[in-house]
Amino acid sequence: MNSKNALLSAEVDIEIPFHDCDPMQIVWHGNYARYIEVARCELLRKFDYDYLAMDESGYLWPIVDMRIKYIGSAAFTQVVKVVAYLKEYETRLKIDYVITDAKTGEKLTKATTVQVAVEKSSQEMQYTSPKVLLDKLAKVL
Repeated sequence: MNSKNALLSAEVDIEIPFHDCDPMQIVWHGNYARYIEVARCELLRKFDYDYLAMDESGYLWPIVDMRIKYIGSAAFTQVVKVVAYLKEYETRLKIDYVITDAKTGEKLTKATTVQVAVEKSSQEMQYTSPKVLLDKLAKVL
């Protein structure tokens, strides 16, 4: 889960809000999925295929696998940098993520998500990525 062999990347900074924290002012583990979602959306926008564009193209892209490795903890008011790296796209969207402290660069979390195309009208999973995705990526890769 790193930038090696990444085809495209995007990053966002997020200041940890109070409502994301447990009573010890540490981020509750389930909120990290939301942080990587923000970075994933930024990455998808880089090739003009965000969730609205996916829907308009006739495909849904559910997450079928998500893995998170917690290395450190983020805390209330801390600013974290979340970087999303596109690693695969031919048969699925595989994206790696790294969350670090924005000031120190200390690695806090690593994650990976896998999404597959599902044809909206038939609800059938596609075994190769649809042409619309390939065309959009061809413009930026």
